Amino acid sequence: MTQKVLLTSKEVNIILHRLACQLIENHLDFSDTILVGIQPRGTYLAERLKTLLEKEYHTPEIQLGYLDITFFRDDFRRTDKPLEANKTKINFIVENKKVIFIDDVLYSGRSIRAALTAIQSFGRPSEIELLVLIDRRFSRNLPIQPDYRGRQVDAINEERVKVNWEENDGEDSVCLITN
Repeated sequence: MTQKVLLTSKEVNIILHRLACQLIENHLDFSDTILVGIQPRGTYLAERLKTLLEKEYHTPEIQLGYLDITFFRDDFRRTDKPLEANKTKINFIVENKKVIFIDDVLYSGRSIRAALTAIQSFGRPSEIELLVLIDRRFSRNLPIQPDYRGRQVDAINEERVKVNWEENDGEDSVCLITN
C-alpha cells in the first residue's frame, strides 16, 4: 500500500477560506441558507466552514445540521456486515430554505442521491447546492456535480482518497491511497 499526500494542512486551510468566501458571495448573510453536513465525514467540513464563516468573516449564526444517509443508499442491502447508522441532527424545517449539502469527497454521486431523498423528510427546500472538499471527477455514476469544490482529483477506481481531519485523525490532510 502506498500513500501520497495530495493536500497538506496549510493547503486545506487555504481551501477552506476560499470555499467560505465563495459561500458568502452567493449567500450573503445566510438568512435563508442552511448547511447540512453528510454523515459521517462531511460533518467535520461543515463544522469548520460554519466556524470560519461566523468567527473569521463575521456572518450571523448559521444553522447547521447533520444528515445520515445510510438507509437511503441504493446499495445498503448489498453489504455482508450489519450497517451502523450515524445520527441525523436537523432541528429545523428546510421548507423554502436554500440547503447546502457538505461532504468531504464526491465519488460516484450515490451518497448525494441518497441525501437528496433523505432531506425530503424535513421539508421541500427552495434549492439545494453541493459543496465538497475533493471532487473525484472521473468516477461519477450519476449526473451530479458540485457547486463548490476544494480540489479536483483524478484517481482510478482502485485508488482511495482519504481526508484526514484534525478533530478525528490528529491532522488535516488529504491522501491518495493505492493498494
